Amino acid sequence: MSISAMLEPIAGRGETVTLPADEWMQGRTLYGGASALVAYTAAIRAFPDLPPLRSAQVAFVAPVGAEVTPHASIIRQGRNVTQVRVDLLVDGSPALTSFWLFGASREANAVHAAEPIAPAPIPIDEAERLMADKGPAFIQNNYELRRAAPSGGDGGPVVRRWLRLKGGDDLDPTSRLILIGDTMPPGAMRAMQRPGPVSSMNWAINLLDPMAQTRDGWWLAEAASDHADHGYSSERLRLWDADGRLVMIGQQAAAVFG
Repeated sequence: MSISAMLEPIAGRGETVTLPADEWMQGRTLYGGASALVAYTAAIRAFPDLPPLRSAQVAFVAPVGAEVTPHASIIRQGRNVTQVRVDLLVDGSPALTSFWLFGASREANAVHAAEPIAPAPIPIDEAERLMADKGPAFIQNNYELRRAAPSGGDGGPVVRRWLRLKGGDDLDPTSRLILIGDTMPPGAMRAMQRPGPVSSMNWAINLLDPMAQTRDGWWLAEAASDHADHGYSSERLRLWDADGRLVMIGQQAAAVFG
């Protein structure tokens, strides 16, 4: 089933919908990128004339199941920027709350390109395939993963992978970025002293190019822990296209158990 088929029931009118979401589950909840995409889809279907998405803040409050009630409302609409709030309710209580900032393009007054990737990743055609028969259900069902950084050594608390959606997809570019942008596990897993679960608590993103495309469907994703202690990690997320162009950056708080 395509991701678009999963999103089909969402109309943005505040109705309760049942999503065919089995392929996108991570334990007892919908994978974070997929649940954020449900909220984004509710926003653009409730208000179809919005400008391009520029930024978003998402709080993962409780598990999001197959049955959800999206509530979308405009917080403020200016000449160029519109801010939309979307809550996903499960059994009447918030399971996800989010703010989406849409902004029309303007003549640039500041132009500054992102720094190139450093260190350079392993080339896609030389990269080792990963997670072929293990990992969360949403990874097994929907992704091809390859190693983008050498295994072992002192790489720090960073997870960096090439990723591609299996079988292609029929999403618009912005929806695709939201779906795949939270794929990597927290970088803090590289600093853990003993095995234990990790869980994303929120997700803030800036889209540098809402219409980004890539070569042969491959993207380079990274999650890096800037600081971890007291059971939490401050995470920095980045996403590049296959040619090394940075297209999305994010920040996340993760809970580290065990």
